Formats: sequence, structure tokens, C-alpha cells
Amino acid sequence: MKDLQTNHPGVEKLQNQPKIPVKAKKKIGARLWKERYLYLLLLPGLLYFIVYRYIPMAGNIIAFQDFSAFQGFIHSEWVGMKHFKTIFEDKEVVRVLWNTLYLSFLQIVFAFPVSIILAIMLNEVRNGTFKRIIQSIVYLPHFLSWVVVVGIATIILKSNGIVNSFLGNVFGMEAIAFLQDPQWFMPLIVLEVIWKESGWGTIIFLAALSGISPTLYEAADVDGANRWRKIWHITLPALRSTIIILLILRLGSVLDVGFEQIYLMLTPFTMEVGNVLDTFVYFKGIQNSDFSFATAVGLFKSLIGLLLIVGANRLAKKFGDEGVY
Repeated sequence: MKDLQTNHPGVEKLQNQPKIPVKAKKKIGARLWKERYLYLLLLPGLLYFIVYRYIPMAGNIIAFQDFSAFQGFIHSEWVGMKHFKTIFEDKEVVRVLWNTLYLSFLQIVFAFPVSIILAIMLNEVRNGTFKRIIQSIVYLPHFLSWVVVVGIATIILKSNGIVNSFLGNVFGMEAIAFLQDPQWFMPLIVLEVIWKESGWGTIIFLAALSGISPTLYEAADVDGANRWRKIWHITLPALRSTIIILLILRLGSVLDVGFEQIYLMLTPFTMEVGNVLDTFVYFKGIQNSDFSFATAVGLFKSLIGLLLIVGANRLAKKFGDEGVY
């Protein structure tokens, strides 16, 4: 019986598997100890994600309960998929979902390419000092909070603001209610995003452009290519993989168009077109104390984002790109 066990091919395979030597384990421990200060620097970032990102995920359980703050997580009534069914039955949710998708589509179509165009334009600047000054100017709005940005927009666009004063004095036009007219809400949101975030988005594209070999441009000069030809045949192909990765990541947050900006820009006149999932969850969950339904909407939003990332990543790989993973 002993001979049969030792001669069995499966047993031989298990016996022949390489084992991690003791010396290798000691080397790993020694390396961890040697680089302990680097891991200490990493610790605050890990703690941030663990405490504020992963531990709160346990609270998603209330999406399947009729949660009561007095009864707590354990004793609240379990209702299964009730709140998820309500998402598709509530007409307000359908309208809010449409507003979110439409606004996200506008941001992808109009705001996302601006960073690419800006990076290409900065890459074409030959004067180093002038280039650094322009970079600093376009980066600065990123460091302003949305409260400041919306405050600036309100001052400029109000009935007696700079824009309406200019239109009235120069063209004799009546004051336009930019902040109250629903038709202006989404264009203003997109313009604010472009002004605030486009400069910051150029950092990644400029880093990708710095990896292009100068010999490619020199060879294009020899072939007689002008600047537009070099951008089309050298610069844009070099940015392709970066654009695809960032676009995939952007699709993951397609239902996340930003709470602060939307909430600050909302007025009773623009609520019909401006109320998105983020603000809807706030109004429904905090103001109306419907925590379970608001959590179900948030979980639904995260699930859609995950599916879009996986689908877009597979599609990118199908066309020969690397994708995110």
C-alpha cells in the first residue's frame, strides 16, 4: 500500500513541488525590515483607504433592510431586493438617472478632449519659460474648491454681472437669467468643469508626450511633414493608450458627476434638469431619512460603474490595446 502511494503520479507531483527555502523567507523579512521607513510612508495612505473606503462598505447591508437608526444594523427588518425594485418603479429615479447620464455624456464629449488638446498645444511651445508660466496658469483652478468656482460663476453671470452688463451695453440685449434658466444649467456645469479641471488633466498627457523619441519628429522633418502632420501621425498615436486607459476609468464614474458643484448650482428653477443621482441620494437619504433607498441607489450606481469598466476594458483589449488590467 505504501509503494502504491509513493508511486502514484499525483503524489510524485506534490512531492516534487518546489518549497520556499528558509533563507528566502529570511531575505523577505530582512528586506521588509530594511525598507521599513518606506512602508511607514505608505501606511497613512493604506489607513485612509481602509478606514474611509473599505470599512464603510459594510454599511451597504442597509440597502437590503428597512433600516431604523433605533434598531440598528442587526435588528432592522430584512426586505431583500425591495429598494432595488423601487429604483425602476420610481419615476423620479428615471428622470434623475437620465439627467446624470446626459450630463456625464456632455462632460466626456466636451470636457475630456480639452485636456488632450491643451497638452498637445503646450507640447508645441518651444519657449521653456513661457511654457512653464502657461502650465502654472492652467493648473491653478484645480486647487480652488467648488464653492469658490461656483461663487465666481455666480458673480459673473448674475443679472447685473459682467456678462449681462457687457451684453446690455454693447448689443443692447436684455439680461439673461443664466442661473435660473434650465437650458443654461448643463452648459454652465460643463464649462465650469473645463475651466477647473482641464489644466490638471494635461499632466498625464504631457508625461506621455515626454516619452516620444525626438528622432521621430526629426525623421518627419526630413520627409517634409508639417506640424499638423506630425501631430496626427506621431503625437496622437503616442497618446492613444493613455487616452483609452483614462477613458475607461472615466466610464467607471459615468454616474458620478460630482455632488458639490451640482448642489451649489441647483436652484428651484433648475431642479428638473439639474437633480442628478448624487444630489438625489442626498435629498432622499439625509433630508428625508430614507437611508435604505439612498444606499440602494448608491450601490446600483457603483455596480453600473464596475460593469462599464469591465466591458470597456474587454473592448479595448479586443482592439489590441492593453486596457486597465
